[in-house]
Amino acid sequence: MQAHEIDYHIYGEEMQYVEIELDPQEIVIAEAGSFMMMDNGIKMETIFGDGSQQQSGIFDKLLSAGKRVLTGESLFMTAYINQNNTKSKACFASPYPGKIVPIDLSQFDGKFICQKDAFLCAAKGVSVGIEFSRKLGRGLFGGEGFIMQKIEGDGMAFVHSGGTLAKKELASGEILKVDTGCIVGFTKDVDYDIEFIGGIKNSLFGGEGLFYATLRGPGTVYVQSLPFSRLADRIIASAPKSGGSGREEGSLLGGLGRMIDGDNRF
Repeated sequence: MQAHEIDYHIYGEEMQYVEIELDPQEIVIAEAGSFMMMDNGIKMETIFGDGSQQQSGIFDKLLSAGKRVLTGESLFMTAYINQNNTKSKACFASPYPGKIVPIDLSQFDGKFICQKDAFLCAAKGVSVGIEFSRKLGRGLFGGEGFIMQKIEGDGMAFVHSGGTLAKKELASGEILKVDTGCIVGFTKDVDYDIEFIGGIKNSLFGGEGLFYATLRGPGTVYVQSLPFSRLADRIIASAPKSGGSGREEGSLLGGLGRMIDGDNRF
C-alpha cells in the first residue's frame, strides 16, 4: 500500500510535538495517548493494528494487531482522517522530554528498525510490525528480548527519543558501541549484536550493566542520551518510601526541612 503524502512541522525544543498537515481524505495513524490537538472536521477512528491491512480479511487484521501485542503495544491504533474540503492539521506530542525524529522511509530503502516504544505516528500505509532477532545472545541479553519494532513503507514516520539525540553515519565495517537502552533506531543494513563488557570489576562495580550493543555499518544510527527506563529508575530510586523520606532528604533538619521546602504531604 502506497503511503499518504503528508506535510509536517516539529515545534519545541525539549518537549516537542509534531504538526501534521492533511489534505482532504488523507490519514495519519498514531499511538494511543500521543494525540495533542486537531482542527475541526478531522475524524478519529480506532483501528486494529497499524491500518495497513484494513482491506484484508479478519485473519490478517488480527495478525497485524497481534504483532503489536508482542512488542508491548496496544491492540489498537488511532487513525485521523481529514474530512474537510481544505487542508487541516493534527498534532501529536512526545510522551517525555526529548526529540521527535522524522523518518522518510523512501530514503531508507523502505525499512527502519527502532526500540519497541519509540514509534509515535506515521502516514496511512506505513506498516508497524515486529523485528525478530536471529541471534541468541541479542535475544537473551539485549534488554528488549528477541523483538524490536520495524517500520516499513514509502511514507513519513515519526519516532521519539529521550534527552538529546545523536545521529551517527557509520561507514562499512565501522563499529559503534552503545548502551542497549540508548538505541533509538537504525537503518536495515546496520548489523546489531550484543557484547559482554568483560572484566570482574567492570561487571560487578561499573554500574553500566553486563552488556552493550555493537552496531556495525554501513548505515544510520540514532542514539538517545536519556532513555525513559533510565529516567524512571532515577525517579523511583529517589521517591520517598512508605513511612520514610526521599533519598535526598537525609539532612539534619529532617521533617522540619520538608516543612520549610513546601513538601507537606500527610
